[in-house]
Amino acid sequence: MSMRELVVLGTASQAPTRQRNHNGYVLRWDDEVILFDPGEGTQRQLLHTGVTATDLTRICVTHFHGDHCLGLPGTIQRLSLDRVPHRVAVHFPAGGAEYFARLRHATSFHETAELAVEPIEADGQRITVRGGTLEARRLRHSIETYGYRLVEPDGCRMLPERLSAYGIAGPAVGELLRVGHLDVDGRRVTRDEVSVTRPGQRFAFVMDTALCDAVYALAEHADLLVIESTFLESETALAAEAGHLTAAQAARVASESGVRKLVLTHFSQRYSDLRRFADEARQHFAGDLVIAEDLTTVPVPPRRVASAG
Repeated sequence: MSMRELVVLGTASQAPTRQRNHNGYVLRWDDEVILFDPGEGTQRQLLHTGVTATDLTRICVTHFHGDHCLGLPGTIQRLSLDRVPHRVAVHFPAGGAEYFARLRHATSFHETAELAVEPIEADGQRITVRGGTLEARRLRHSIETYGYRLVEPDGCRMLPERLSAYGIAGPAVGELLRVGHLDVDGRRVTRDEVSVTRPGQRFAFVMDTALCDAVYALAEHADLLVIESTFLESETALAAEAGHLTAAQAARVASESGVRKLVLTHFSQRYSDLRRFADEARQHFAGDLVIAEDLTTVPVPPRRVASAG
């Protein structure tokens, strides 16, 4: 059965706390199971979820600061330990290839898993994945950093009442879908006449960055946006200096970009009460808001349904 959901492994920035593990997020997208930014403790956090190393099909790293990648050695070794039978693709900033090589072979182990090492070499690079296209956009941080966006192509939804009006049923429906038109009683019926566009779903993942055009490009019309909100608005100057976002900035991005569900995460250890992030974000974003917590699951919203014209 197809499933689209985010599994949150950790929500801390820079240093973990008693309540928050280092970063780690798993996106289940039908047959794709993508691990984003595995920080320290990723293996152990996975044990508390329904996700196993064998499930993983792809790993995406935004950048090579420790809280976003120090779980890579254990994760990669676990793939071999569990003898994962399929190839696992790994994406990361090309400028950090040396860091990746060190992390991949941080210790001695018997490597049996097949990794497809596919670094991100340019802003806007696109990768075809099962269920859509994965796009990387260059963010603004102290080192080379990319955010990721997964876009499902638009489809169409057939309208039973219109099909019935033209007397189209059974195998003819499949032919109409495949060919794009069908001749019925001397009249050509096009697919557009008996269907509406079914917008594809969109997921965006934005970590360490100051505000920039790429943040908005990634967030545009996302059904689910996972975005860092390291600081509160009272630390706006510090956020800009460190190359991070505040909860207010993230919420404004979501509002201006037409995001349906907003997930705030990557919280500084200076904050113990995360309700302050919700309060701040609510001043700017009226949609579905989630303040991420470790070991929780966030469903991707159902597809948008276009009305018949």
